[in-house]
Amino acid sequence: MEPRINYQQKGQNALKPLFGVGAHLKKSSLELKLQELVFMRVSQINGCAYCLDMHSKDAIAHGESAERLFTLNAWRETPFFTDRERAALAWAEAVTACNVPDATYSRVKEQFTDEELVDLTLAVSTINTWNRFNIAFSNPEAVGTYRAGQFG
Repeated sequence: MEPRINYQQKGQNALKPLFGVGAHLKKSSLELKLQELVFMRVSQINGCAYCLDMHSKDAIAHGESAERLFTLNAWRETPFFTDRERAALAWAEAVTACNVPDATYSRVKEQFTDEELVDLTLAVSTINTWNRFNIAFSNPEAVGTYRAGQFG
């Protein structure tokens, strides 16, 4: 696949709000490891190689285990995730698919406050946006070049 436009360079003004959302999420009450799991799972669903590279490195930097990252795609079949993480992963999958059943909502409401649920939904929406930019403006040479914490 050929690289396309460098959207981060050409769209700096358009992307400023996304960077602001990222800064908000880092200050939110959502655990950084949980955010990285959500970012990884959504990026798996969307097939975004750059985001998978980035968020696996950031997750490890935040103390995430390789075992959990290796089995994230099958999180329902593993004993490695907490009820809170499972609720967040189910929510992330449902929001990404634009199909949020009442049972998924009830499950996530048991684990998250209203404010946390808004931030969790913002995290899911934001990584979906980044995935779409990275996939639309493919730059395969960039995959593997990210260093943990590079963007803050």
